[in-house]
Amino acid sequence: MKKDNSKIIVWIIILFISFILVKSCGNDEIEEGHKKSKDTFTIISSTSTSALDKEIKKYGKENKINIEIEHYGDLEIVDILNNNSKDYDAVWISNSIWLYMLENQNIITDSKSIVIDPVVMAVEKKKAQELGFVDKEIKNKDILNAIKEGKLKYVMSSVTQTNTGATAYLNFLNSLAGNPEVLTSDILKQEALQKDLKEFFKGVERVSGDEDYLTEMYLKGNYNAMINYESSLIELNKKLVSENKEPLYLIYPSDGVAINDMPFAYINNDSKDDYTKEKFNKIQNYLRSDEVTRILEEKGYRSWFGGIKKDTDENTFNKDWGIDTTKYLKDIKYPSKTVMTEALNLYIEMLRKPTHVVFCLDISGSMTGSGLEELQEAMNYILDYDKASIDKIQFSDTDKITVITFNGEVDKIYDTKLGNNTKDVIKIIDNLETQGTTNIYDPSIEALKILEKDTDDYTKTVILMTDGASNNGTFKELKNYYNTTDKNIPVYSITFGSSSEKQLKEIADLTNGKIFDGKKGLTRAFKEVRSYN
Repeated sequence: MKKDNSKIIVWIIILFISFILVKSCGNDEIEEGHKKSKDTFTIISSTSTSALDKEIKKYGKENKINIEIEHYGDLEIVDILNNNSKDYDAVWISNSIWLYMLENQNIITDSKSIVIDPVVMAVEKKKAQELGFVDKEIKNKDILNAIKEGKLKYVMSSVTQTNTGATAYLNFLNSLAGNPEVLTSDILKQEALQKDLKEFFKGVERVSGDEDYLTEMYLKGNYNAMINYESSLIELNKKLVSENKEPLYLIYPSDGVAINDMPFAYINNDSKDDYTKEKFNKIQNYLRSDEVTRILEEKGYRSWFGGIKKDTDENTFNKDWGIDTTKYLKDIKYPSKTVMTEALNLYIEMLRKPTHVVFCLDISGSMTGSGLEELQEAMNYILDYDKASIDKIQFSDTDKITVITFNGEVDKIYDTKLGNNTKDVIKIIDNLETQGTTNIYDPSIEALKILEKDTDDYTKTVILMTDGASNNGTFKELKNYYNTTDKNIPVYSITFGSSSEKQLKEIADLTNGKIFDGKKGLTRAFKEVRSYN
């Protein structure tokens, strides 16, 4: 018996030693893997540069550089670099102005422009001819006058959340202010300027939280003008022509155009070594090479302020679309960081077209517990002026907010006529109780009815939040009602819990809306959807 016990003890010792050796080997592999990750060259890049991802990674492979690219919106990149720049080796952003908005500008060095991409207004050619914009020198004031007279409406990206929206706004601001040598806080306070800018934003029909969705929204909707990157408008026109639809005519005001210089810059953290900088130099030189210039020109990017270095397919820089690459574009003068911040705040508080948002909130039984708590936390963030203003998504006193709670039917309706007076609504939401089944269709119809009664002085949006599949009401009822409307009110849905993607997609397709993922956090999803109205 003692012999058997001895054998068992020996085997236990052998197994223990084997475990230690395997664990040790495993740690070596982890360390080796960590070293490999250090060899990776990581670029944080604007979504507007994604068209070149394939070529960049191919270059990296050929030159034994493991390149990783992470895409974000331009303003989001600023936030990321302000909080954690050490994860990245280089930044490729749409406009140099955002690099000046960094809290620590010293981390950015060796910034060089790769290509030029103007942000312009584009109008259906027939409409442009009707407005007298074709084959004629146009100024930003001419565009404003067409809007004032009710002859022109357009769609655009968010001023506070996207590069195209922000730079388009700064362009009109500079131009209508008379293109001063330096834009100052005193100029922003001029009543005549504020009045003109308010008139300009009255022409907005819908707002998109990102540039890619703006194009998708235009293709699916019934619009005839938009503001976007020149390169994106060229791609859009190619699609429109291929579908036998009216292309857009691009307008380049002689008194100023917002131009993106798309700089590629080194992120100079203390942990960086000479080898990392060497890789950066190689990639930057490649991006500025004739080979890449040719590729980018074919995709609709300019190589300099006047135009392009070589003849390109006329289907790209098409003269019939108003594009003239022989003229030098007049760039605007961007203001200081302080004045730019003041200008964005002015837009939110005074200039932006007022919005009327109807939140449809699921309070069915499945929301009991953490689901309701997370919803309340997210709504507190969105509706609290001070909290939302940190991310520049606060409601102003000209906005309207309506909240519909629902379960198997419409439960209650609450509203406020002043978007920044939300304490009572927040208190009501904090005291919500859950019960019953789920019906996403009746509250959507009710929301549309409320918005249909409002004037066109507001941009109108429905935000639907649900955590489950609808087992009451029908999509057919919603569809039948929606077809009686002007079909220009989107329903944006936020998924949560086990919500039905199929049902929400039907609603998004019907209303030219979009689905946002709230399963990774409702606050983040509400923040994202807020930039679409």
